[in-house]
This record gives sequence, C-alpha cells and structure tokens, in this order.
Amino acid sequence: MAHAVADHTVTDADLPFGVDIDLVTGAMAAPDRVLVRRASDMKGYYKDAAALDRLIAAGDPVHYEVFEKVIPETYGHLLFCISKLYPGRVGDECFMTKGHYHTVSGTAETYLCIAGTGYMMCKLSDGSCRAEPMRRNRMVYVPPHWGHRSINTGFDPLISFCVYPAEAGHNYGDIAVEGFPKRVFIRGGREVIE
Repeated sequence: MAHAVADHTVTDADLPFGVDIDLVTGAMAAPDRVLVRRASDMKGYYKDAAALDRLIAAGDPVHYEVFEKVIPETYGHLLFCISKLYPGRVGDECFMTKGHYHTVSGTAETYLCIAGTGYMMCKLSDGSCRAEPMRRNRMVYVPPHWGHRSINTGFDPLISFCVYPAEAGHNYGDIAVEGFPKRVFIRGGREVIE
C-alpha cells in the first residue's frame, strides 16, 4: 500500500508502528532480527586468549544478543535495538561486546540502560578513551566518530535500549585491528580499568 505525502511516496516501511518492550527483562516482542555472539565469536578481543579457549571448550557460552526490528537503513529513519550482554569473565576480564565505529562516522548513538551494571567504553582513533558508567535508568550518549563497546561488570545481564541513525552502519573491522586502549577486569572483588 502506498500513500502520497508532500512529494514522497509512503510505503509500508514508512508507516508508524509499535513494539512492546519489557523494561524489566529487556525482552522485545517479535524481533525481526536476533544477533547472537558466543565466546567463539570473540577470538582476538580478550587479553587472555587461553582463558577464552577454555571457555569455548567448556560450552561456548553466549556473550551477548541484539534484538532488532527491520527499518530502512536510509537517511531520515532511526534504528533501535535491545542489547543484552551476559555476565561473565574471560580470566579476570569482564564480558564485553566486540564494539564498533559507525560506517558513517559522523553519526551518534544513545544507550539507555534498562538493567545491570557496567561501562560504555568509548574511544577515538587517536587513542583517546573514556569509560562511561552504565546502570539502570542511566543514558549514555556516544558522539560521532567514537568507537564504543559495552562491558558487563555485574552478576546480571547488562541490558540497553539503543537508538541511532539508520544509515550509520557498523564498522567492526577497525576495532578488530585497533582494539581498545583500556579494558575492565575484576580483581580482588574490585573493578580495575587499565
């Protein structure tokens, strides 16, 4: 079905819609896409590669999941998702997402923490780095040009509602090569960023 609106043909992809999100569990009703990353998908991201290999051999646990609705990845639209990063350690390093820059580097992203505790680790390509705390009801804004990854320091899933420009894209390749200048560990029961 198409509608004409001020020199623009509106398609089904342009129609308003709603989706139910459980703000306690972070579940999205009927997501169109679910991305699942297991320990085996995280090779090369953790400091202790041997500890990661042991974790993979012991069952290859899920590190994180991303739940999305299909929205046109074009200028003017906004993409949104629920990110669910599970608790755990690789050696003494906290579970984290791979992290990414946006392919269109001049685009930003906002994260609203629904549950859990941790950090949004942000970096610029020049090595500048900043760890923003994530906790329930806290929003973190990631400006354009900043690479970013979530890190779970707690015992419960770190769940975030994320919104970003639909054309932004994800550049994982540069993060895979550059890494992040800082990591988060739990040592002696305390968080250590180094």
